[in-house]
Amino acid sequence: MVKKRHTNKELIISDRSRKIWYLSRSYPGKEHDYALLQGEFNPSQDWFTSFDIRLDLGFQGFADLYPCHKLYIPHKRKRVKKGQRNDLNQVQKDDNKEQAGHRIWVEHSIGGMKRYLILVHRMRIKNRIIINQALGVCAGLWNFHLITN
Repeated sequence: MVKKRHTNKELIISDRSRKIWYLSRSYPGKEHDYALLQGEFNPSQDWFTSFDIRLDLGFQGFADLYPCHKLYIPHKRKRVKKGQRNDLNQVQKDDNKEQAGHRIWVEHSIGGMKRYLILVHRMRIKNRIIINQALGVCAGLWNFHLITN
């Protein structure tokens, strides 16, 4: 039986080469992804105007506050009453699959950080400063690994 655990959540900005360009500080797991983004990147500044941005569904509403060159966000099924169906059509499904193929590089970056097992095993450290330092060291080691290979 697995007991409930407190989780941590971080924002990671990565590119196609799997290099980690930005790693936010650690937040409690109950924070929403979009709220983390707004806390880290003030919407009043133009952070992403010259970039193509690929996001997952946790960032609904990004286009309303952050101007960017091009935004790729998956299609989401609309909520419907119980008993009704509202499936995505085949074009939307294919588009979502293609976008997931491009976003996978971020997942590979996260997996590269997890090769350093301090992030994989249960961390009994409660001090967020030490947790943030461990994350930063692992991200730096992953970027160094990419350069040397």
